[in-house]
Amino acid sequence: MLRVMISPDGRAGEIQLVKGSGYARLDRAAIEAVRDWRFIPASKGGRPVAAWYEWRWEFRLEN
Repeated sequence: MLRVMISPDGRAGEIQLVKGSGYARLDRAAIEAVRDWRFIPASKGGRPVAAWYEWRWEFRLEN
């Protein structure tokens, strides 16, 4: 589970690991993946604002 500060321009700012997978490499890979993503930011009064979001992502290895 990651907690991510989304900036008004939709980029991930600070990223916090709330609950890890138990595998440090997988946790680091998840953080690095999210760092490159773009989001639709929260808005207030019709203007984009920074906001914290918490997500639980499931990453799976498939053949």
